[in-house]
Amino acid sequence: MSGPSLSPVIHERAYAKVNLVLHVGRSRADGMHPLCSLFASLELADDVHGGPTDRGGDSVECAGVEGPNLAQAALAAFRARVGGALPPVGVRIEKRIPVAGGLGGGSADAAAVLRLANRIAGEPLESAGLHEIAAGLGSDVPSQLHPSHALVQGTGELVEPIDLPPLAAVLVPAREGLQTRSVYAQLDRMGGGRGHLDPDSLRRLAGADPAVLAGAIENDLQAAALSLRPELTDTLAQLRSAGALGAAVSGSGPTCFGLFEDRPAAERAAISLPEGLVTALRSG
Repeated sequence: MSGPSLSPVIHERAYAKVNLVLHVGRSRADGMHPLCSLFASLELADDVHGGPTDRGGDSVECAGVEGPNLAQAALAAFRARVGGALPPVGVRIEKRIPVAGGLGGGSADAAAVLRLANRIAGEPLESAGLHEIAAGLGSDVPSQLHPSHALVQGTGELVEPIDLPPLAAVLVPAREGLQTRSVYAQLDRMGGGRGHLDPDSLRRLAGADPAVLAGAIENDLQAAALSLRPELTDTLAQLRSAGALGAAVSGSGPTCFGLFEDRPAAERAAISLPEGLVTALRSG
């Protein structure tokens, strides 16, 4: 497929993430759920290319993603903020992160588009301005403006970079995605949500021994996701049987992941998981 005419072309990486720990508070009056989560940034990434285009208007091409997407919304929101400082832009996204898989791929693409558009426009916005736009797009977008391991709070707008120990991972995507709003709605129907969120406990866990951290992974949305997609229970069991130090559904799912002490261990485990993708927590 031919892409838009881009000159010069700027490249950004959009990294996947998994929620090693996801604690979810009770629904607020506005329908949002506060959260407290350890985000682990993964080596798995989409490639986002973009630059000024001669087509007379903005375009976003992303093979495998149909209809409006968050990357398009990000470009439109940036243009609304800076106006004529941004020329018509063409964006092409090479997808590697499974779509609607609970790995933050759409949010990472949107954040990469914000970074890319800001560079094309001559960087009219500082971090605070980009963060404000990102927070209006979705709860996972602010943490991906500067992709790293992070403790994330609020409804995603409070981002605290952290260090995590080196671990490898096997991701097992599902053929059919899950909509985040459906999983949160199921959580509410099941009476889920915590009355208190404790970021200090997650900070301590982030500094723990790799095996301790892997064994403590936890996802408050997992029961809701499993109730909608009960077959994921078998996927989690397969990851544990393959030697994972810990396994969980990532975010709202349906991707399941297992953590391993190193890449060779993950690669051995993936042999028994035909759909498995081997990756690792980013080292920098």
